[in-house]
Amino acid sequence: MQNRKWNFDNSYAKLPDFFYTRQNPVPVRMSELVIFNDELADFLNTPSQPEVFAGNAVPDGAKPLAQAYSGHQFGHFTMLGDGRAILLGEQINSSGERFDIQLKGSGQTPYSRDGDGRAALGPMLREYIISEAMHALGISTTRSLAVVTTGETVKREEILSGEEISLGAGVPRRERLLPGAILTRVAKSHIRVGTFEYASRFGRLEYVRNLADYTITRHFPNITEADDKYLLMLREVVKSQAYLISKWQLAGFIHGVMNTDNMAVSGETIDYGPCAFMDTYNPATVFSSIDRHGRYSYQNQPQIAAWNLARFAETLFPLLHEDENEAFRIGREEIIKFQALFEENLLAGMRAKLGLFDHRTEDESLIGELLQLMRQYEADYTNTFHALTRSRKQDTKLFSSPAFKEWNKRWDNRLHTQVKTEKEVKMLLKSSNPAVIPRNHRVEEALAAAEHGDFKVMANLLKVLKNPYDYTCEQEAYAQAPSPNSCQYKTFCGT
Repeated sequence: MQNRKWNFDNSYAKLPDFFYTRQNPVPVRMSELVIFNDELADFLNTPSQPEVFAGNAVPDGAKPLAQAYSGHQFGHFTMLGDGRAILLGEQINSSGERFDIQLKGSGQTPYSRDGDGRAALGPMLREYIISEAMHALGISTTRSLAVVTTGETVKREEILSGEEISLGAGVPRRERLLPGAILTRVAKSHIRVGTFEYASRFGRLEYVRNLADYTITRHFPNITEADDKYLLMLREVVKSQAYLISKWQLAGFIHGVMNTDNMAVSGETIDYGPCAFMDTYNPATVFSSIDRHGRYSYQNQPQIAAWNLARFAETLFPLLHEDENEAFRIGREEIIKFQALFEENLLAGMRAKLGLFDHRTEDESLIGELLQLMRQYEADYTNTFHALTRSRKQDTKLFSSPAFKEWNKRWDNRLHTQVKTEKEVKMLLKSSNPAVIPRNHRVEEALAAAEHGDFKVMANLLKVLKNPYDYTCEQEAYAQAPSPNSCQYKTFCGT
């Protein structure tokens, strides 16, 4: 721990300055470290320096910059960029692995577009909780190293009541002054689909090639010498996203804003704005207050991912083939593979959630019927699968129904077709079905306490979420579903 030190090597800064603007973080009035991820710091070999996390000091070797990118937001193309984030540089850990160290909420940049460049404490702590929970669940994600308060306030608008969200523009709003904060985010990189869109739309072909070659060197070094390396890169990105989105679906996670600037080519979950985990199983579930038409609902996440990947493929057309029609054919062929890859990953994950080791043709109907029953009886998604690991199930509407009892017999018969012991089945069930997720009401409880200076509630929540498959007595209280009057949960992006 005492030997931790910054060890920056800033390869992104060697790209043409078209891709970024060099800029230091904007200093804050009075910073205070409120949470620090010691385990992650040990892995990264990074010291705990609140003045660095606040943007009040730039460590030796860092080359701070704000990245430029574009993106399709709710289907509409727009120019974007790091409007409130600064990439300090790339930390090389003791194993030689490279990670971006980014400050989120670190002040205005040339890409702020009238924004103040700052962040409120609640959303930054929320990203810390959710991203670390995702990591513990085994879902590829950016991570959170630290959160500091800034001693300043940020002004944010909020809608007065949840019912008014559906009324559209012009609903009553009020301004709130919230405590400011900065999150230190760690990522394999911050290269987005939107970064490629920016290069393709506003730059020269040379810049697209520069970015593609850099991405291949950084994330896919095994294909650097291949003649068809750009095709192989597209294939790898499609494959990693098909796996990632299947993991989201299996965990009941809803990203909330799957814009192309929020899709990382590294295959990590990035940008935790209006995200949440589903309680009651409903494929149409939406949490984002601005997603009034359900574009980014739980059930739509796979097709939106494919749509985003199609935008990525379009930026690579000139690199895939000199003939535009042939480039389109090649790109389309790769994007089409997404659905089959996603379904294969999802089916494998669902089999594991039911304790199934081998493949049988009837598995898809067995899975589908359970999900239909969960929807019909408004069952809790996580707790239903959690309950399957136990011999005695709670007396819920779902489990007491004749339809479920019939399904349970079919499932039991299917389990007995395997040459596996009961212990082996139980182990697979437990390792595939978390006992706890970051329940929305528990997260809000922790954030409300933190805004009043009490961080113990959050610390307790993080402790429970750290090992979601442990099935401990301590986790049982955190596994409880919210009361019916808190089901209309909505989240906001916090910008």
